[in-house]
Amino acid sequence: MILALALSLLTSARAASYEIDATHSYVGFSVVHMTISNVRGEFGSVSGKVDYDDANVAATKASASVTIASVDTRDAKRDAHLQTADFFDAAKYPSMSFASKAVKNPTSAGFDLVGDLTIRGVTKEVTFHVDPFSAEVKDPWGNTKRATHATARINRQDFGVNFGAVLDNGGYVVANDVDIELNIELKKL
Repeated sequence: MILALALSLLTSARAASYEIDATHSYVGFSVVHMTISNVRGEFGSVSGKVDYDDANVAATKASASVTIASVDTRDAKRDAHLQTADFFDAAKYPSMSFASKAVKNPTSAGFDLVGDLTIRGVTKEVTFHVDPFSAEVKDPWGNTKRATHATARINRQDFGVNFGAVLDNGGYVVANDVDIELNIELKKL
């Protein structure tokens, strides 16, 4: 009984809550443009929390929010267009969010984090493949940090982002599939 209690205390000691360090994180996307190239962009304003335990990866929980007005594709005119009702409709839906629901397939190569992604007021289940978390390190100011990388692919039409003209080759100005890439640095709370 004492051994079970000691193991329980050790396991709970490893569980930790972290906040997303927005200054050192990247929330990006890539979408095929006119069937010939990729346009990349990122959102500069992200916040969120992650509960993670190396000894119990299946208990991982994450929630995050991104401010639409922080979109940056290196073209001010395109960024302004992305904020209109043609795309994100930032005036009506100023943010998008993710809330995890389950962890699947935990292995030494990472795990799949299943959750609800909400864009333009539409919520759909999405799966992010999450790479293994880094070890914890202390920064020069005494904060405990760690990081991870995650990817997902969504269909923008599933979220009501329908803008796009058909090209003469049958393709679209903006493809439906959007690749999401996250490089997230976390600060222990």
